[in-house]
Amino acid sequence: MAGGGDELKLLGMWASPFALRAKLALSFKGLSYEYVEEDLKNKSELLLTSNPVHKKVPVLIHNGKPVCESQVIVQYIDEAFPDAGVPLLPSDPYDRAVARFWAAYIDDKLLKSWLQASMCKTEQEKAAAMKETFAAVANLEAAFKECSKGKPFFGGDAVGYVDVTLGAVIGFVRVGEAVHGMRLFDASRSPLLDAWLDRFAALDAAKAVLPDTGRLAEYAKMKQAEWAAAATN
Repeated sequence: MAGGGDELKLLGMWASPFALRAKLALSFKGLSYEYVEEDLKNKSELLLTSNPVHKKVPVLIHNGKPVCESQVIVQYIDEAFPDAGVPLLPSDPYDRAVARFWAAYIDDKLLKSWLQASMCKTEQEKAAAMKETFAAVANLEAAFKECSKGKPFFGGDAVGYVDVTLGAVIGFVRVGEAVHGMRLFDASRSPLLDAWLDRFAALDAAKAVLPDTGRLAEYAKMKQAEWAAAATN
């Protein structure tokens, strides 16, 4: 229960950064909800009927009405519960548009190229994908400087929409460092984002939902093995 007669249910999968976005938004807003862990190899009827178009997590069900897609869910949570917790989207229309732009950029450029790099068959392909990834990191470093205005987060003094969007990948950033010796953000290439990552991860609302790095590393190794096996077949 979210309070005030609102019923919230989240369909997710523990390792999904997209489901984690919804968890982070709910956590920073201080909302209680029922969580349903989905087996993505045997999807529930509730998931299939709640998201018939994509059939993917996350899905937020608010008083029986489903909301799909992670960024849409985060925006919905902020708008549906404006008086709960911290406001995630800026009140100024221009600042709100800028935040939405960079949140979309994270998915369309950063995560797309980073995922591609993890699935590349040759070192040459991986190098090309990582070049794109680090170009995206450089743009996000500049965006942080612009959006934060010298304050701790993209949202300023408090966590905002872009912080939640990017914060959901912190676990995989740590896994990349632990498993491959490569940190997506580092003190030399992206000092602002490097400091931001540790600052965000130290927040109680983030710690409450961020997955264990060791467990996530084992999951990542399993998925890479599956992709490698599929590529040879």
